[in-house]
Amino acid sequence: MARYRWPGAVHEGGGIVQGAISSHASDEQREALFQILDGKEQEPTTVFNIYGSTMENEFDPIFAEIEFECDFDKGTGGFTVPGAMEMKLEPIRNPVTGAPHPAKIILPEGLEFREGIMASGTFSGGGDIAFEHNGSYGLLTYVAYGPHGLIESESAPEFKPLI
Repeated sequence: MARYRWPGAVHEGGGIVQGAISSHASDEQREALFQILDGKEQEPTTVFNIYGSTMENEFDPIFAEIEFECDFDKGTGGFTVPGAMEMKLEPIRNPVTGAPHPAKIILPEGLEFREGIMASGTFSGGGDIAFEHNGSYGLLTYVAYGPHGLIESESAPEFKPLI
């Protein structure tokens, strides 16, 4: 995973990024992840290549015991990179009743994903890229990427239908 920030619109560039990789990853796995996060071994029209081309500064990666959870049925998820960043996702709520209000985004030609479950997110992080956002846009999805971009047969909704 990685955290990104841009001073303005993404396409204007000037972004900063810092990757976070499980401390359990082998040297070979780490190198492969660096190649992916840098957009190398990817066609110019893939998400990692596009974001990679907008980066001005890349901070040293974080190697940590990453905690991750995701429950598509409940619309919840999150992760923790100890001492660096945390994210919690929960269903968006009906403003009158407070009950979960399931909603999907479907992008038949989406670059990053094709189908996702809307969520309300709480994000925080410190260090080189500090941030704090509560009640922000969040999304749960299942996506596989290859050198040519999103692999539809291994991504939602083809591989794993969501709600």
